Amino acid sequence: MNKKIWLSSPHMGGTEQRYVQEAFDTNWVAPLGPNVNGFEQDLETYLNQNVFVGALSSGTAAIHLGLIILGVKAGNEVICQSMTFSASANPIKYQCATPIFIDSEAETWNMCPKALEEAIIDRIAKGKKPKAIIPVHLYGMPFNAEAILEVANKYQIPVLEDSAEALGSTYKNQKCGTFGDIGVLSFNGNKIITTSGGGALVAKTREIKDKAVFFATQSRDNAPHYQHSEIGYNYRMSNIVAGIGRGQMEVLDKHIALRRAMHDFYLTYFKDIKGVKVFTEPNTDYFSNHWLTAILVNPEQTGGKTREDLRLALDSENIESRPLWKPMHLQPIFANDPYYGGTISETLFNNGLCLPSGSNLTNEDRDRIKLTLDKFFRE
Repeated sequence: MNKKIWLSSPHMGGTEQRYVQEAFDTNWVAPLGPNVNGFEQDLETYLNQNVFVGALSSGTAAIHLGLIILGVKAGNEVICQSMTFSASANPIKYQCATPIFIDSEAETWNMCPKALEEAIIDRIAKGKKPKAIIPVHLYGMPFNAEAILEVANKYQIPVLEDSAEALGSTYKNQKCGTFGDIGVLSFNGNKIITTSGGGALVAKTREIKDKAVFFATQSRDNAPHYQHSEIGYNYRMSNIVAGIGRGQMEVLDKHIALRRAMHDFYLTYFKDIKGVKVFTEPNTDYFSNHWLTAILVNPEQTGGKTREDLRLALDSENIESRPLWKPMHLQPIFANDPYYGGTISETLFNNGLCLPSGSNLTNEDRDRIKLTLDKFFRE
């Protein structure tokens, strides 16, 4: 059996162990310390928009705290992109609020601005003005920030920007994660850089960051004893994990370049394959980190070969691929929640496949992928 080619596996740069060892040597193994501070500063410098970053245990935690800070409570409604991972929507339910799901636009696969405005108008007419909007930069592709923010500002609804997959991506030269009232990053094991698990909240003000950190450390009041006036959470990043992140920041730009090179590999391969379209930037306003490269397979043009046929062919060669996110409005847990839009996200799910995209893939891996694709499409 050939060795496994993973969809997106962790890729260490080499200096992570030095930061982690430093944490051990100085006994900073608690969820605070120099690595946490340093990692936050590294991210603030990288994002370059006068933002304030709080390092947390996960991107999901960042979304949850973002909703709390934006005042989302039981009975409220929060608009969320349907084409996303469930972590974008689950925290809405944590707050006993109702998610309102929005279809994608064809160009970016992200939240459709027209469907967004239709939803807002309808929810207001029903007496329920949404408390927040959660758009997502899917697979590293920026959403149409200009159009989404225009609608959000028109109706004065804050944006909680899910940039979990898009660290290093830009829209009109502005880094993803810095567009919303609050931004969210993820450093899960499969992301562009990883801390094994972890995430961050990106704030426009010091006050919002401090509030997030307060909630993330059990909402402990400033008193000599343990006193709590608000519900708190155990969401802070540990100093050891942050050490991995500091080492990863040193190779972030390199990892982005390697992911984009994998995307170019697929663009070149599929340019002559009828019925396969590689998901790429619609124009030069968009710069994607291409965290995952995805394709659409049209069986009407491939001689009946489907996305699922290709996935199984790759799997038979021990090559991991994965269907696109199943839209949230089609998930059993969210089946009774409102949805606005057409069938774009559903069609994407039915025909889309994510291909191996890791920054640590080798020429040998690419040869094996190409050979398997050749057998499937050309023989």
